[in-house]
Amino acid sequence: MGNKKVYLTEQGLADLKEELDVLINEKRPKNIQSIKEARSLGDLSENADYDAAKNEQAQIEGRIKTIEKMLENVEIIKETSKDIVGLGSTVSIQYVDDDDTDEYKIVGSQEADPFESRISNESPIAQALLNHKVGDTVVVDSPNGSYEIKITEIK
Repeated sequence: MGNKKVYLTEQGLADLKEELDVLINEKRPKNIQSIKEARSLGDLSENADYDAAKNEQAQIEGRIKTIEKMLENVEIIKETSKDIVGLGSTVSIQYVDDDDTDEYKIVGSQEADPFESRISNESPIAQALLNHKVGDTVVVDSPNGSYEIKITEIK
């Protein structure tokens, strides 16, 4: 992950801190107890409970490290201008070719959820929309080819 900025909303930051708290104060202690119990069963070479607990430990510790690194590089998404599309903007668009419309909120990649119409600032649509204003028609370069969209509203 390096020193790459992690863009989060206030809610996204709170959710990440809560997940870290659960991992450190609930899941890690339970896992340590599971390892102790599995060790007490004797021979570790054929102990499936021990193997499972050790695998879970690796996942928990890996996620804790990932979250801690993200928190070191977090940048909170501030309220955005309603004039120009930026990180945190909710944008209504119209597809030029077929007149379909959509609305997306542009968020950091950690909070992206296409099912909630929250798209990553690194996605092709967001990249095309950033720094444009209502009325602009932009070209989206996607893996399936290019297409045009028109910005109809910025919230």
